Amino acid sequence: MYAHRTVGHRLSLIFSLLMVAALMLSACAAPAPAAQPAAQPAPPAAAPAGPKTLTVALTTIPNSLDMPKTAERNASNAAWQLYDSLLWIDDNGDLTPALATAWEIDETGTVYTFTLRQGVTFHNGELFNADAVVFTWERNKNPINQYYTDWIIADSVEAVDEYTVVARTAEPQPLFLRVVASSWAIVPPGYIAEVGEEGFLRRPVGTGPFKLVELVEGDRIVMEKNENYWRTGYPLIDRLVFRPIPESSTRVAAIRTGEVDIVTRLSAEEADSLRGVPGLEVRSYPVDRVYYIAFNNMTTGLDKPTIDPNVRLAMNYAVDVEAIIDAIFNGHGRQAVGLITPTNLGYDDTIQPYGYDPDKARDLLAAAGYPDGFSMEMACPAGAYTNFEQVCEAVQGFLGEVGINVSLEIMESGAFWDLQANKALPPLFGDSWSNTGSESLFRLRGALMGPDASYSAWEDPVIIDLLNRISVTVDEQARAAMYKELMRYMHENPPFIYLYEPVTFEVVNSRVKNFKPRAAEQYYLFAVDVE
Repeated sequence: MYAHRTVGHRLSLIFSLLMVAALMLSACAAPAPAAQPAAQPAPPAAAPAGPKTLTVALTTIPNSLDMPKTAERNASNAAWQLYDSLLWIDDNGDLTPALATAWEIDETGTVYTFTLRQGVTFHNGELFNADAVVFTWERNKNPINQYYTDWIIADSVEAVDEYTVVARTAEPQPLFLRVVASSWAIVPPGYIAEVGEEGFLRRPVGTGPFKLVELVEGDRIVMEKNENYWRTGYPLIDRLVFRPIPESSTRVAAIRTGEVDIVTRLSAEEADSLRGVPGLEVRSYPVDRVYYIAFNNMTTGLDKPTIDPNVRLAMNYAVDVEAIIDAIFNGHGRQAVGLITPTNLGYDDTIQPYGYDPDKARDLLAAAGYPDGFSMEMACPAGAYTNFEQVCEAVQGFLGEVGINVSLEIMESGAFWDLQANKALPPLFGDSWSNTGSESLFRLRGALMGPDASYSAWEDPVIIDLLNRISVTVDEQARAAMYKELMRYMHENPPFIYLYEPVTFEVVNSRVKNFKPRAAEQYYLFAVDVE
């Protein structure tokens, strides 16, 4: 009788998920009335004559264009077009020169000497030199910045002369140069001294391929070509416009009519509705991103049942992730087993997903002293990720089936990330973390370093110790072994309900050339052209 009721409730939940998917499909691809022939989709409007303009839709409103303050991928994608770092990671994943033309590492692996590019100017005409690098490091290692940890990886940064900088680390840091390439956006000290921090946030300036000309919060970010860009011949377009459009159906309409040239994070159904539209190209690719429900053991979750590892295990067994992937994403995605993905160094393929086992979940809850379940609050960001609101509602439903009554709040994404940075979200919250390289260290540190990471809500001395040891281990095989140890520990003591690794869908106007998003959904637009 009890098992029969469980199956019935599970089928009810899955049916509800399928109904959500069907409603989304009908909303984005409603058929023509039966008495009329199906209308052919109109091609996107042609780009107007004049300056080459590229318009990109964003799925959220960027919280900042100051790189160490950017809360998520939309913000950093828009911001990076304004800046350069000392190094750049190219499309093949190799480190290449940028504002530094050369670099050397001493025999201890702790001293990095950068030879800087000469003749580079910031958008305001200020000269780029070693003082700008030192100033940027001093400014951005301030804990007021959400990503200050990307800067305190260096113990010191000093100018040897006008075009030579030396950075020192306390211990060998095998990923130091990749942190520099991924995070160290250089800013102008003279300009910031003139306009102040608030003035810089309103009109940020870098050395990048584009310079900001208009910022209307919530509506548009307009940039124009940096005519003095150090990469000769680039950028290829004259004008770059970012349009925040959180509602995915509105993004679909905007790409269909030619209002924008690129839309990202569409559902499979929305992408299918645009297949065959003249002038549009539908693309999809796996994303090195993990979605999860986080447990907060630092603030709001300190006195909650989720402190008990058996409760956290129970909640993983309670959620039917495969049903979510099938019903909400048409099967496009794979179930996550941790924050280390199959393409990352140290992935342990012997570890399997928990699987859906509500009876085991109930047994674990009873063993932890909660045979009748409990109540808890959860928050998720609105409009940030494809169908994530529906995912959070499904998780709420599955947890309810084993007696965990979840009060879910879907909140505006900017407010959500502000609360997350202040560690003030509820005991449960849904989010995701992408990865920009072949190792998951940045993602792991960002999500799990406790008080030393702005967006972390979990603190575990075992995890922090392993991450610190991985960070300073030069030997790759030794790092891989430690990643596997960490993955096993996080499977036995989960700091998250692990959900899925997605496939993303994007639609691009065929007049756009050389748009190359990467597995972390980041992109650089200096080499993009439009016809």
